[in-house]
Amino acid sequence: MASISGCNYERRVKDSTFDYGTRQKNDPKMHGARMYGTITGHPGQHDNAWLEYSSLLSTEVSNINGVAAGLVMITDKNAYAAISLDWTGVGTKKSGGRSSREQDNSGSTKGVYNINNGSPHWNNERMVGPYNSNFTVNDHNQISEELKQTIAVQIRKLAPAVQEVHISANQTFVNEILQYAKEAWSNHSLTPWTESFNVLVKHQFAGGDELPVPLNILKQKQHASPAKRD
Repeated sequence: MASISGCNYERRVKDSTFDYGTRQKNDPKMHGARMYGTITGHPGQHDNAWLEYSSLLSTEVSNINGVAAGLVMITDKNAYAAISLDWTGVGTKKSGGRSSREQDNSGSTKGVYNINNGSPHWNNERMVGPYNSNFTVNDHNQISEELKQTIAVQIRKLAPAVQEVHISANQTFVNEILQYAKEAWSNHSLTPWTESFNVLVKHQFAGGDELPVPLNILKQKQHASPAKRD
């Protein structure tokens, strides 16, 4: 009886959002069709006509086990989730162990931010960084399919009209999406930045050749121009 109970407990853990790496048969996290990534096959899927920040979806994604923080942008076509990880869920990254982590958080034990130069300062323009930070994954294809499916299912429950859900924990992408979110938090229109956003998501999810220009650089150029924002 004890062994049966133990097996049942192990199965419940593997089926839960504490385990994104087992990939066992009939895992409820993977029931149904794939809900994330390229699904429609439309060549202009990332040519979005408008975008907005979703506070509701960002909160819901942030509450998913394994996600440290999430920012979700909604467009006329898609949802884009920029996430950082906290490793509370096993297997959130498909391959590589502790040695493959992109962050060095050892400075926290020494009272500094940057363990390499001893600096105590954090760049408040960033959501994630290389030191004393939540965790990132450079290649979004290295995020567990189970975690991406869990995120996409939750997004689609609350935003059923979205055609595709794209998810990344890339450090540069996460920090750039934060800048768009800050515009929304300041009640600034995101309309002037739709094209730059499209360049960003095409580069991240569709292999776009055009390199995205950081939003803060674009804003500096705009402020230097005599043209005024709508």
